[in-house]
Amino acid sequence: MTTLPAFCTPVPLDKAYRLLNHGPTVLVSSSHAGEHNVMAAAWSMPLDFSPPKVTVVIDKATHTRALMEGSGWFALNVPARGLAQATLGVGSDSAASAPDKLQRHGIQLFQPEGCDVPLVQDCVGWLLCKLVPEPHNQQTYDLFIGEVTQAWADARVFVNGHWEFDKAPDDLRTLHYVAGGQFFVIGDSLKLKA
Repeated sequence: MTTLPAFCTPVPLDKAYRLLNHGPTVLVSSSHAGEHNVMAAAWSMPLDFSPPKVTVVIDKATHTRALMEGSGWFALNVPARGLAQATLGVGSDSAASAPDKLQRHGIQLFQPEGCDVPLVQDCVGWLLCKLVPEPHNQQTYDLFIGEVTQAWADARVFVNGHWEFDKAPDDLRTLHYVAGGQFFVIGDSLKLKA
């Protein structure tokens, strides 16, 4: 694992929700007892501002969930167009049947100092989350809540607490999963006066 990527800059926690409020697909990374895993998730969102919280749906059958529950930590990584094929791959393959899925799909990890969970290289946003135990929601709905303890973004596309996709290369536009291997990539901005 490597150190922080060149364009990775800290995001103030009061702005962390903005990394998810446009509805991107995320890569959920987890680690426990020396094992790492990454899976794709289309159902995640910001939940609260102070302290910042997020939700994500993680099926009972996933290895990621076992690692999250074991460690009490997970990260939401926001992939962009450049990671579309890898995102589909780690979302389709299970670590149970493809233990080499991260290598197979070219997923590279890095781990910032003080971060207990590996993050996915080449993403445009990262949120480190401490699991907020809600056993009923987890068992009944596969719904997990995390308190965001650290956040980072790619400074080429997230500037002064805002996404600036219009000014960034297309490979830095975020993915939005539909179904059957189809993604949309975030489009042009439409800014209106309030």
